[in-house]
Amino acid sequence: MTPRPFACALVLALATGLTAPDAGAAKKRAPAKGKAPAAANACSDFYAYANSDWLRAHPLPSGGAASVSALGQLNDRARTQQIELLQGAMTAPQGEVQKLLGDFWASGLDEAAVERDGAQPIAPLLGRINAIKSAKDIPASIAALHQVGIPVVFNFGADIDLRDLTRHIGYLSQGGLGLPDPAYYTRGDAETRALLGQYTTYVEKILALTGTSPDKVAAEARLVVDLETRIAQASRPLIDLRTPRNNFAPVETSKLAKQYKRLQLGDFLKVQGVKDDSVSIANPALFAQLDNLAGSLKPDQWKAYLRWRVGDAMAPYLAKPFRDAEYDFRGRVLTGLPAPSRQQAVLDAINLAAGPMLGREYVNRYLPAATRSRAEEIATQVRAALGAAIDRDSRFSAAAKTEAKAKLDRLGIEIGAPKRDLDYSVQPMGRGSFGSNMLIASTWRHREEMKRIGRGNADRRWDVLPQQPALAYDIAQNRLIVTAAMLQPPVLDTGKDIAAQYGAFGALVGHELSHGFDNRGRLVDAKQELRDWWTPAETSAWDAFGNRIAAQYGGFAYTGLSGTRVNGTQVRDDAIADLAGVELAWAAYRNAQSSASKTAQQDFYKGWASLWAENLSPAAASERAATDVHAPGQWRANAPLMSQTGFGEAFGCKAGSPMQAAADRQIKLFP
Repeated sequence: MTPRPFACALVLALATGLTAPDAGAAKKRAPAKGKAPAAANACSDFYAYANSDWLRAHPLPSGGAASVSALGQLNDRARTQQIELLQGAMTAPQGEVQKLLGDFWASGLDEAAVERDGAQPIAPLLGRINAIKSAKDIPASIAALHQVGIPVVFNFGADIDLRDLTRHIGYLSQGGLGLPDPAYYTRGDAETRALLGQYTTYVEKILALTGTSPDKVAAEARLVVDLETRIAQASRPLIDLRTPRNNFAPVETSKLAKQYKRLQLGDFLKVQGVKDDSVSIANPALFAQLDNLAGSLKPDQWKAYLRWRVGDAMAPYLAKPFRDAEYDFRGRVLTGLPAPSRQQAVLDAINLAAGPMLGREYVNRYLPAATRSRAEEIATQVRAALGAAIDRDSRFSAAAKTEAKAKLDRLGIEIGAPKRDLDYSVQPMGRGSFGSNMLIASTWRHREEMKRIGRGNADRRWDVLPQQPALAYDIAQNRLIVTAAMLQPPVLDTGKDIAAQYGAFGALVGHELSHGFDNRGRLVDAKQELRDWWTPAETSAWDAFGNRIAAQYGGFAYTGLSGTRVNGTQVRDDAIADLAGVELAWAAYRNAQSSASKTAQQDFYKGWASLWAENLSPAAASERAATDVHAPGQWRANAPLMSQTGFGEAFGCKAGSPMQAAADRQIKLFP
């Protein structure tokens, strides 16, 4: 994951002094004058001490963002780099992929051309839909729209086969709705009905823009909402979709043609290029309903629905009337978010449809070989430190240690970009039509996504793009993933001492690797099979340790909020991982730099604290306190260090001081 910093504020020690007594017979004591607050030091609040310059230099903008953070700046820098790359590809492309990207970018920035284009980019799709004559024409149109990256009626994508984590299978799942929750179509409360009315107005606008005459637009919109309501009634509540097992039900693809004759799912898979022997259909009742609707509803209702779905999906990439209609509902009504700048909107479109293309070029430009090498070196040494920690972990039995070490031996480290590249043969884009380029790129990406389906393909790609800052442990594939965009300050600053690199990047690596061997990682064994390889005694020992962490964090005041404490139970699991990350990175650093100076050792801990620098508004802090599984930045920085003997020695902190717990109160994961 990309670590997310949280609410931060300086906790300052107050000092008071006494003035000299007044002259006079009564000798009254004058009122005390307050002195300026003492600056935090390393032993009182290391977060404030290490980040003092950053915090002063980055106040919250008045009337602007609710938070400013060091890691947020990393995200901003990655976006700026992407834009710089696309600008260069537009003016002087180096190679065919950059030519595609440069043309895509140029077509999106040319707003005058987008306006002239109107609805022309989707005209071929609308023409095919309008040519539907009978029920037998509907399945082919559904398949064709999926092929260009516009999922209609249902969703279909690649994901892990829970019977065999080394492969992906296709998942046929619920979708095809214009509203984000099926309940919006079926609830009867006034607020939901009002929202459905606003949605119907939006459907009318899009239908009018895709060719419906004014006298028919209201009737066609009702047909669209009626069809979507029928789909929603057979769909499961969103909460039921959160558990992977609930969404996994493999069936043989050879049986689909007979089971869903009118929907023609067998032919659908052939059009998508899928030749696998099984797919997952977790809600067969939904697909039975869809199969029935494909044969029972009149073609005109299907045509209205399909035209609406095309217009809605493509609205952000078409002329202003489409964009305005889409933003009025999805922006203002559903999310309340401001409209993105033109540049940001085009960048978002490229990442959506051609993200792996941009990622390939991003890695080539922004990830030096030396930086990749340093990241691999540190990650490898942290992995070795984890192996040594497992050996001495008293919570694990001999059998569990054997399983953990086998899993660790197989753990992969992938830095920068996925190991397997893609096929970049794509229809030329040109600069004439942004909407058409969006469809070309979306068709390409769908084609490449479908290649993930089949045996031995589960590690084909990441679920994050190289140009997006991310560092994550992939539990299914037992691999550490570090994107190119993540290997920049404050995560990996090659301009700083190597100690700081271990303290920041190394500790994040340790955090993520620990997830392979914690209460989540225990559910996947060394052979990538789903089974719990812990005993009840090991589970009990882990829970007892987790309770200590929860109690520790529950005693911290939530930074920036009066009268609120950190929810220790809520943040427990990631707090344990933070502690693991610091401990493992410190062990790896000391193994690599056994004679490090005290200054270098201090740099290690400063590197860790620098990750979490943030200024946050009270409203944002309040929201995160209620929902976030991470502690505020102040405590992410400070809490793991309070039990580190190395920290106390590096900064001369006495036992019992705020930043150095007494020996009998220290909490260590790998003592």
